[in-house]
Order: sequence, then C-alpha cells, then structure tokens
Amino acid sequence: MKETVFDVLMYLFDNYFEDYYEISSDQDSLKDKLKQAGFADGQVNKAFDWLEGLASQKNHLQLSNLNENSALRVFNNQELEKLDTECRGFVLFLEQVGVLDAFHREVVIDRVMALEAEEIDLLQFKWVVLMVLLNQPGKETAFTWMEDIVMDNIDTGLH
Repeated sequence: MKETVFDVLMYLFDNYFEDYYEISSDQDSLKDKLKQAGFADGQVNKAFDWLEGLASQKNHLQLSNLNENSALRVFNNQELEKLDTECRGFVLFLEQVGVLDAFHREVVIDRVMALEAEEIDLLQFKWVVLMVLLNQPGKETAFTWMEDIVMDNIDTGLH
C-alpha cells in the first residue's frame, strides 16, 4: 500500500476533525495511532511537517502586506505543472465569491505546493482549501461554505 502525505492528511481530517486544534499538543500518540493504522513513518512525519507549515502561516497573517484587492495572480512554472486549469480557475472563483482573500489564496497555493504529488486534481485541491480554512481564525463562514462544496461534491465549474 503506497500512501501519500495527502492520504495521511485526509485520514487525520476524517478521524480527528473535531480534535484538530489538539493535534499539535499530542503529536507522539497521534503519530503512533497513524502508524498503527498502516501509514509509513516517513509519510506521517511529512504530514506533520505540512501541518506545522500550515500553522506557521497563521502567525504570518498580521505581517502580511497583501492587499485585499490584489489584482492578478501569476502562477510560476512549478505551480502551472502541479495545478491544472480547473484548480487555477477554482482559486479565482473562490476569490471572486469572497471565500479566499489574497493572503489565504497564497496559503492555499503554498500548502498545495508543499504536497509531494506531481499533480493535484480539483477534489484534492478543494480538500486543501478546506484544511487551510479550518486552521484560519475568522474564516468559519468560508469554511462552512467550502465544507458543503466538498462534502456534497458540488460542481463549481462554469457551464
């Protein structure tokens, strides 16, 4: 069984969602539980590194000088390779409807790029957005809206 960091994160989200804020306080026992569930040591450690990277982004929120009305996001070559047109369009959609501001858009892109997968599909991207919003103070409404989209698998594409 070849599990990825994303698989570990999904398992954490599914099984420890209500205790999300306690994950950092009891990492050792949680890591043991993940290993008992069949996840490899390396993937578990990488998942916790990913979560620590997400938590550190919250600390930079006050330091951010990103303007709420940032005009255009230009993706670099690595981002273009990892994020297909659907994912990039979804980012724009989330900004237009007010779910993501410029700072949180950058956090989402940073966390997607931190995943070791070569490509991210739209459903995986939506889950990353959901995990980012869960970790951000003041984003409860956006999280609930995004949770409905992910859990109900609502098609947000243009028709």
